[in-house]
Amino acid sequence: MTEESEHEAQNASEYASGAEQRSADHSSGRSPREDGETASDSGASDVVRRDRFSGGPARGFLSSMDDDERIFATDLAVDRAHVVMLAEQGVVDDGEATAILSALDEVESAGFDALPGGEDVHAAIETAVVGRAGDVGGKMHTARSRNDEVATCIRYRLREDVLEAVEATLGLRKALAEVAEEHAETVMPGYTHLQPAQPTTVGHYLLSYEQAVARDTARLFDAYARVNRSPLGAAAFAGTPFDVDRERTAELLGFDGLVANSMDAVSTRDFLVEVVAALSNLATTVSGLAEDLVVFSNKGLVELSDDYSSTSSIMPQKKNPDTLELVRATAGDAAAGLNGLLTTLKGLPRAYNRDLQNATPHAWEAADAVSEAVAVAAGAAATAEWDEAALAEAAGEGFSTATGVADLLAMAGVPFRKAHEMVAEASEEGADYAALDAAAGDVLGDSLDAYVEREAVEAALDPAESVASRESPGGPAPEAVAAGLTAAEETVAADEAALADERDSLAAAAEKLRTEVSRYA
Repeated sequence: MTEESEHEAQNASEYASGAEQRSADHSSGRSPREDGETASDSGASDVVRRDRFSGGPARGFLSSMDDDERIFATDLAVDRAHVVMLAEQGVVDDGEATAILSALDEVESAGFDALPGGEDVHAAIETAVVGRAGDVGGKMHTARSRNDEVATCIRYRLREDVLEAVEATLGLRKALAEVAEEHAETVMPGYTHLQPAQPTTVGHYLLSYEQAVARDTARLFDAYARVNRSPLGAAAFAGTPFDVDRERTAELLGFDGLVANSMDAVSTRDFLVEVVAALSNLATTVSGLAEDLVVFSNKGLVELSDDYSSTSSIMPQKKNPDTLELVRATAGDAAAGLNGLLTTLKGLPRAYNRDLQNATPHAWEAADAVSEAVAVAAGAAATAEWDEAALAEAAGEGFSTATGVADLLAMAGVPFRKAHEMVAEASEEGADYAALDAAAGDVLGDSLDAYVEREAVEAALDPAESVASRESPGGPAPEAVAAGLTAAEETVAADEAALADERDSLAAAAEKLRTEVSRYA
């Protein structure tokens, strides 16, 4: 029989090399094709609707075939696991299982575009199986509904998308950590409200995003654990009188367990909400990084690689950060998808409702767009050139070391609020020792050297010295940044191992399914 792993590998390769095309293929929603085309002939009869429901102006509106190509291979895997289980339970005999599984092989070889007309890919595949195996093909759907079949297919495919998103976050985190290590002592200005605030380092700044993306990785892993539960065997919503083994199909499909309650199994799409929410949060994190790089580029502090920039069609001198602007926009699209998904699900009664057909594309679109945006952000961050001289010059702008002087006075026993007042007054006159000494006389009633030595004040006014003094855990001092880099390296390695474990588990399940199917070949 054709090995399922070949299709999984092909899908993975296509994902890596054709994200833009796939996004275009699947982002348009449910757009029924013209009658007469093979897979999309929404007017043709299938084994589900038969002649009674095969016509009418709403057939195309009901069809999800344009979105379902994504889960074609997935549905075949679910069908195979179900048939193997039916044979093991004696619901179908071995000869019947062989006929059905052979027909599924033929359907797979012919491909999605050769499917007959159908309301969805599930009905179209079943119709094709019946066409090849005859009436025995109609036994494939025994003890199963499209409700639990669809829910299983969504979860099966979504696992791959979540793991792809996890891999994208790991690539970004490694890129950020590598550049952070290179620039661990490169002083730069830090901003609040887009105003010069305190000096920091490029390494400290980039590690702040690495840590944020690490939490996004953790959210995706958490969501994956709840996606990876099998609803198969729940039937329409009320279970089945057949002696099915739900744990067996879960095992063959690589699920960690069951969605136990049969009504919940077919109804819930909370796993979609959780995944899209995690993706939306990730997109928001990366949008902040993109915005920073756009602003720093505008200030001349960093130069983006030509590979992640473009030029104007009329102004030849322009170098625009277009890719990062689109990364920013992805956060809006993901948030809109989350809102659309929640609005679709709000107030739906138990158990299955056709509204759910419109829920799933939000997840597909978010998974494709966000993973691609994260990969682009990683490339832009890895290849950007930081202008160390410009960064050092800008680091002291706006009296950004003022807090360091106030801290120095507080360490000498001056109440911090009085020190704050004194430095604030000095900032109106200038960021130098003379202005600070005059302000000390006004606010503290004595000269500055009565509290701290001039050399210490001059050091506090220097951006590099100010950074070096901030050794608190997580701070920008070189020792603190080094500790942050070590922590980042360890968490990335742990998450890479967890990702590999999940993929190995899915591969082992796919191999087990192939082995069991081959018994009937």
